Amino acid sequence: MKIKLLSLVALMCCLGSCATTAEAQGPALLKKEDFKHYADYFNRMEDENITQAISNEDSWAWMEENIPLFEAPQKNFEEIFYYRWWSLRKHIKKTPVGYAMTEFLVERSYSDKYNLISCALGHHIYESRWLHDPKYLDQIVHTWYRGNDGQPMEKLHSFSSWTADALYHRYLVTGDEQYLLDMLPDLLKEYQWWEDNRQREDGLFWQIDVKDGMEESLSGGRHVKNVRPTINSYMYGNAKAIAKIAALKGDEALAKNYEDKASTIKTLVQENLWNSEDLFFETVKEEGGFAQVREAIGFIPWYFNLPEDKNPYHAAWDQVTDEGGFLAPFGLTTAECRHPDFRTHGCCNCEWDGAIWPFATSQTMTAMANLLNNYHQEMVDKSDYFSLMEKYVESQYYRGRPYIGEYLDEKTGFWLKGDQERSRYYNHSTFNDMIITGLVGFRPGANGQFEVNPLVPEETWDWFCLDNIAYQGNIVTIFWDKTGEKYQKGKGLHVLVNGQEVGRSEGLEPLALQMP
Repeated sequence: MKIKLLSLVALMCCLGSCATTAEAQGPALLKKEDFKHYADYFNRMEDENITQAISNEDSWAWMEENIPLFEAPQKNFEEIFYYRWWSLRKHIKKTPVGYAMTEFLVERSYSDKYNLISCALGHHIYESRWLHDPKYLDQIVHTWYRGNDGQPMEKLHSFSSWTADALYHRYLVTGDEQYLLDMLPDLLKEYQWWEDNRQREDGLFWQIDVKDGMEESLSGGRHVKNVRPTINSYMYGNAKAIAKIAALKGDEALAKNYEDKASTIKTLVQENLWNSEDLFFETVKEEGGFAQVREAIGFIPWYFNLPEDKNPYHAAWDQVTDEGGFLAPFGLTTAECRHPDFRTHGCCNCEWDGAIWPFATSQTMTAMANLLNNYHQEMVDKSDYFSLMEKYVESQYYRGRPYIGEYLDEKTGFWLKGDQERSRYYNHSTFNDMIITGLVGFRPGANGQFEVNPLVPEETWDWFCLDNIAYQGNIVTIFWDKTGEKYQKGKGLHVLVNGQEVGRSEGLEPLALQMP
């Protein structure tokens, strides 16, 4: 990927003299009040039968203080962006030990204290890391790890986890090293739990599909201890993150230990979970041998940049544009459409035999953005990513109104539990993180470095703007204006920090930047 590197040295003095906190600076281009109508509409379209920490009445005030702003010529993208912030806010809950975040608004019998379920915690962190006020996510994580009389919640390990990875990526946004280092002992303890309870003698990790949050899959079952791409990728991502956190601490021995763990898992995954006949990462059965089905979980290794950047691994991505693979009218299926057992498990008991789950869509699309940013391949391009994002946006409607639920029919887009109270506002996926880091392409990095690489095809939108991004105490603004007429600040792609331009490109090209 070609990167245009821009020096900000000339701007440092200017920026250093500006009002430089996120709270003081505010958005550079967009006006918050121009988007209040979305919250007003969302409030009108429902009966607020369950209220947690932030009511519908207070929803816009909370959004105004906490979220980035986004506008685009394709208004359904814009509407779902604000809807997902509005609905995420519903899941913030006050508890005796601090804020927590729920998955279901209704009480579930299998939840932990405070109605908590750990399955989507990684998604919760990735999505919520963009909130301006860090107290929400600070406390949500502490509630999980220390909210049980100083100990983790009893059901923290009920589901596979990529929390260490998510927290490191949250640190890249906030720059709060102290919080991350304080969490290191908790993360080390958790990693050890997974090694003690899910690691086989050969070094690979096993999991039953229901504990991946993916019950009734084609490759496994609720009691089958298979070696799955999910947990092995998660453990790789967690090991890489812990190594980086240890390096921040200055603990070289610990950093090397976890780098070695990650390297071992990477080798094992590539040697054992890659099916060279199917050209895909697949589940290996407890008794040995591949499960002989391509599933969306085979894309998860790229969520953590695990596979080497070479063939034959790139070939897996041919399946996202293949109607016999995962491409369906309303998005990406969870199992390949050509498989004889596709959608054969019945309906509405949480089947992962092919229907579309936003949980999996989030993982696959985040992985695809990594592929397009970090790998050299010709299987997919920006137009494929944008097309799939369009399908994801279009799927998040039910009877003409914005909606996010559990899972949906791949051909009709009908939400399979859409009339059940439990499914409303299901907090089990990401969307806004994908708009920020994928579509608009703001990619936080270490040491104040960041990249901007929009995955919007240049011929698709003539303009867009992502503003009010809180990044390490600053406000970042990214906008594209093909003709220069929309924002009256010149043609092309522009990046601002605290209102000052720090990067520009004539086209939608990648930019590599350094914070002052």
